[in-house]
Amino acid sequence: MGVLSKVHRFREAGEDANVNNVERFGQPARSLFTSTKVMTLHHRIEITDAGENVVYRAETKFPSLHDKTDVFDAAGRHVAHIERKFFTLHERHFVTMADGTAFELSNELFHLVKDVTNIVGLGWQLRGNILGLNFELYDENGQVIAVIAQKLFSLHDKYCIDIYRPEYEPFVVAILVTLQHMIRDREAASASSSSSSSSND
Repeated sequence: MGVLSKVHRFREAGEDANVNNVERFGQPARSLFTSTKVMTLHHRIEITDAGENVVYRAETKFPSLHDKTDVFDAAGRHVAHIERKFFTLHERHFVTMADGTAFELSNELFHLVKDVTNIVGLGWQLRGNILGLNFELYDENGQVIAVIAQKLFSLHDKYCIDIYRPEYEPFVVAILVTLQHMIRDREAASASSSSSSSSND
């Protein structure tokens, strides 16, 4: 497993759960894996189980100022709707679940992702480790719900999610999709700011 697995927790379907996650939280109840496919008019994220069966998909229509995204399960049932909105220096993503539960993830612009992102409306927290590309999702009592890890140097934006509270799986999937959009937006903002600064030199 090595030192890298302690820091960076991504794994492919079929591989053992990360040693660090198991040591801290035990074996996950379920693990999911994502791969992003970018097309001209749609941005699609497919989420598969350990057997590589598609269990959820997320689709974003372009062009879309508010980055409107819908998440569906394998049977085509609507799971969640996600929208991005800007307020001064804050970027907020509003999520509405199929059962009507609504919550938001908010971050200041120009920060990649803060160490802690409060999920307003649920009382949950997303705690991030950018260098390791790892994120841990906790409930209002500080109990772990899921651990999310992103693959280094992947053209298809791959993630794995170890879920410890399977009753919250649809929420975890919606938060994962939102997180992917937030990271992608940060990367785009960082690229544009670095290119503009270099052009001003």
